[in-house]
Amino acid sequence: MKPYRLIISGGGTGGHIFPALSIANTFKERYPDADILFVGAEDRMEMERVPAAGYRIVGLPVSGFDRAHLFNNVKVIVRLLKGLRLAKKTVRRFKPDIAIGVGGYASGPTLWMASAARVPLLIQEQNSYAGVTNKLLAGKAAKICVAYEGMEKFFPTDKIIITGNPVRKDLEEAQGKREEALAFFGFSPEKKTLLVVGGSLGARTVNRSVQQQLAAIAAAGVQLIWQTGRSYYGEAQTSLQPYGNAPIHCSDFITRMDYAYAAADLVVSRAGAGSISELCLLKKPVVLVPSPNVSEDHQTKNALALVYKDAAIMVPDKDAEQQLIPVALNILSNEDRLLSLSQHIEALAQPHSADRIVDEIIKIIGRNP
Repeated sequence: MKPYRLIISGGGTGGHIFPALSIANTFKERYPDADILFVGAEDRMEMERVPAAGYRIVGLPVSGFDRAHLFNNVKVIVRLLKGLRLAKKTVRRFKPDIAIGVGGYASGPTLWMASAARVPLLIQEQNSYAGVTNKLLAGKAAKICVAYEGMEKFFPTDKIIITGNPVRKDLEEAQGKREEALAFFGFSPEKKTLLVVGGSLGARTVNRSVQQQLAAIAAAGVQLIWQTGRSYYGEAQTSLQPYGNAPIHCSDFITRMDYAYAAADLVVSRAGAGSISELCLLKKPVVLVPSPNVSEDHQTKNALALVYKDAAIMVPDKDAEQQLIPVALNILSNEDRLLSLSQHIEALAQPHSADRIVDEIIKIIGRNP
């Protein structure tokens, strides 16, 4: 039998890239001779992360529409037309058995051209509120893998399968590492640990919230793991100078995220779908601060899906600088609240998501002679 050939398209943020890589790695574990090609946006982070993971990637000249400055969209449309031509050429040359879209700027042109070439499609929608591209492509997809209930309002019911969002393998194995994780950060098992992470690109409001409340964190005797993102690291380092002896680990990007999660008693996070899936699997109590800078305000909708089940606390971005750290410190001092949040978020976990998506990919390829 000839080796399988897959195109996986999408990216823009870690929330899209990590699930895509998880699907690719799981497929490769089962079928080591499979040929997998990624298609991303040429100026986004996937152009670094995907080759670093050992896969080839083609970059398309695509970007999002500027809703605030409509005239700027002339450039966007020109780039989109170029992207469509390059996507068509890529599909024609690579001849994939299936095209998989994980969301992000590049997935639209790639999946449109794959569909036109009669290549079957699988869509992986991470959020509780479907993106525009995925809604447009839904009619052409063979299957749509989702992480939330109630997605029938966006997609044909007979195409939906709840698989959850794939997470990085090391994170699935993070449980049971608490002791070595605390040692890694030089922390004490006697104190509570707060993990603050603003996503792979950083989050201004979250960082400012921490900076303004460093004295309160130190006074509470709480250990802090703080991922700032590259843009905010210098500012964070300056704010930490008066707290040289406090148990604070600050970095622009946490390489051992498995240890960060394992050490944490409470997490503060944006409400990206990938982060939420990780927190569910790891049973981590969380305070979610949805980013206001995303399409369709989908992070608020992701967060509310948990809040309605008492599986998370939400602090709106506009209130974060005043409320976020006081709320977090209050929860950390309440063992019963930590336990109930942990139990409720665990109930929403979808384990082995990547394996379930790979099962669907194989079924679709088998149906397509």
